[in-house]
Amino acid sequence: MIRSILLRGMASLAVATALTAPAAATTFKDAGHPVQHVLLVSIDGLHAEDLALYAKAHPGSALGKLVAKGTVYSQAMTPAPADSFPGLLSFLTGGTPKSTGVLYDDSFDRALSPPGSDCTQKGAEVVFDEAASKNEKDVATTIDEAKLPRDPAKACAPLFPHQYLRVNTIFEVIKAAGGRTAWSDKHPAYDLVNGPSGKGVDDLFVPEIAADDVTDSVAKTEAYDDTKVAAVLNEIAGHDHAGTGSAPVPTILGLNFQAVSVAQKLKGVGYKDAAFTPSDGLAEALAHTDASLGKFADALANAGIADKTLVIVSAKHGQSPVDPSLRKILDKKALTKAIEAAAPGGIAHTTYDAAAYIWLKNQAEAPAVAKMLEDRKAEFSVAKVYQGASLSEFFNDPNTDGRMPDVMMQPVEGVIITKANASKIAEHGGSLTPDRHVALVVAGPGIAAGTVETAVATTSVAPSILAALGLDPNALQAVKAEGTKPLPVAAR
Repeated sequence: MIRSILLRGMASLAVATALTAPAAATTFKDAGHPVQHVLLVSIDGLHAEDLALYAKAHPGSALGKLVAKGTVYSQAMTPAPADSFPGLLSFLTGGTPKSTGVLYDDSFDRALSPPGSDCTQKGAEVVFDEAASKNEKDVATTIDEAKLPRDPAKACAPLFPHQYLRVNTIFEVIKAAGGRTAWSDKHPAYDLVNGPSGKGVDDLFVPEIAADDVTDSVAKTEAYDDTKVAAVLNEIAGHDHAGTGSAPVPTILGLNFQAVSVAQKLKGVGYKDAAFTPSDGLAEALAHTDASLGKFADALANAGIADKTLVIVSAKHGQSPVDPSLRKILDKKALTKAIEAAAPGGIAHTTYDAAAYIWLKNQAEAPAVAKMLEDRKAEFSVAKVYQGASLSEFFNDPNTDGRMPDVMMQPVEGVIITKANASKIAEHGGSLTPDRHVALVVAGPGIAAGTVETAVATTSVAPSILAALGLDPNALQAVKAEGTKPLPVAAR
């Protein structure tokens, strides 16, 4: 039986009947607190089913051992849109786009102005992927200020990703309590994780994944992941990410892996069938990532901190379709043409992947666009159209929050909205189960082995981390705003 208990005081977990915040905040520096470090890992694209199948087939693997000794959340769901930014921020803030204000790495904001402008024009695309880098072909590139949107409210200054985030992060809370923080991710624009202060992460390593055609092959992506693995290993060994100097092992550190996600999307790789049977290439990506987790386990043991470290493995997003027979390309040009015909005022911006997010110049035309999509449901493989009140399932009211789309169109499973000749066989960014149902396992001091089969949200990871460290989860603004509770764990 699953009972709700707080993820704090890991040496002597008290069973509770409801998930509530800890009664009093302490600091993780208090003597005797069992959890002193947190290793947070996102294996992008890893579904709950992938984790279960891999652990069963490879019980002696790193993932197999984590599953055997930790709490597995078999029904964990990441927020929609199931994309990298909202998925990662769910772990780091405890919030969804409703509180973070961040719903994609390519979106729109009616209050901002275009890059390089004098801010007389309001409304701008906000691009925080490789396109925000000075040279996306250089792995060591940095953010290019000239490519950032401008903020009329701040003397038309460039708006950096961390300034775009509306709420604080676990990094900021932990650092304010005297801890050291570290993170590694895939673009310089992951400056986002620094939080509004811009100073949340002491050691941020963000090599550009778009460099050197990394994502054209599984092998190249594995080699790219290896650079971030080396960074984490250096940090565990008491250095900075480059392996230089001497530094305390971060209180919280982690990274994302890309190889599994890339393998899921590459033509000729992916899954063999609807049962999540991996192709040889995807199996290789899973094994390589697992071997990296094994290196982390060895490093923690060598550093003498394995019994003081909470390990959390999850995924920012899943991927769809799993069943290759469902894969279908929806030509984005055809969809855009139809939207433009339904909205004579014009399109302000669209973001397309496994769903469509539509911002209109004249927001009053949103009902007409929604009706067009409903009327042409078969043609555009529409599963559901969100507009007006129905948008509140995922977003704030676009009439009062200029970052939110006016219309969201979710196609049926398997549809990818992209160029007609695209070769990718899967994508993410939608609201359907394959995009959102992700792996989640927590192991460490005081965590019982078992499975929680009730539905949980990945937003619960953030307050759980703070509670485990003896910090107040309500120090997170999104946790307070959305009432996010820590994760339950399996009863002992």
